[in-house]
Amino acid sequence: METLLKEQAKKINIELTDHMIEQFMKYKSLLKEWNEKINLTAITEDREIIIKHFIDSLTIAKYIPENAYMIDVGTGAGFPGIPVKIFRKDVKVVLLDSLNKRLNFLNEVIKELELEEIETVHGRAEDAGNNLKYREKFDVATARAVANISTLSELCTPFVKVGGTFICMKANADEEIKNAQKALEILKMEEEQKEQFKIEEIDSERTIIIYRKKNNTPKQYPRKAGTPAKQPI
Repeated sequence: METLLKEQAKKINIELTDHMIEQFMKYKSLLKEWNEKINLTAITEDREIIIKHFIDSLTIAKYIPENAYMIDVGTGAGFPGIPVKIFRKDVKVVLLDSLNKRLNFLNEVIKELELEEIETVHGRAEDAGNNLKYREKFDVATARAVANISTLSELCTPFVKVGGTFICMKANADEEIKNAQKALEILKMEEEQKEQFKIEEIDSERTIIIYRKKNNTPKQYPRKAGTPAKQPI
């Protein structure tokens, strides 16, 4: 599996050191072990964990500025935040999730992998986005497999400082992108870049959209917990 990880990383122009590969393998073992106790992922085969979780998470690494402060919203089992942290030691990471049991797992991963400048935060995105400790404090906000872009933009962009970016990870997202235009305009975000590609090993279409923050998020956003999902802007 080490060879698979190294080769697949090279395909997205990422060179992993032996130490990084060792960290990823440890992460995989912990994920499988904890997944038997709590529901972290439906993906449990070694090969799929490497491609669909690790490699997919690493596809955003090149879009993150040097020494950035990044928040991974609704991180779940730590994707994409932990793979990014393993590869990009310069990036300071906050992993936000609403379930304590997932945070217990993430804290164990952080400890076992001896990762530095990474912390877990318990809370819903709507509440944390209104907390002055986190609001408009990050260079980058990202999320993976959480919600449609309209909802996701309201959950993520309040964390981004003016001039920072929201990195959105999706499958084929043309319709979602179109439907999210109004929300992004209201939230003072502008599409800067879009990359569509295929992860050959799983024949999966992927889209990464980079939105740049042009002005402060209006004070009424994010709305109270649950509202962005039920009533997207």
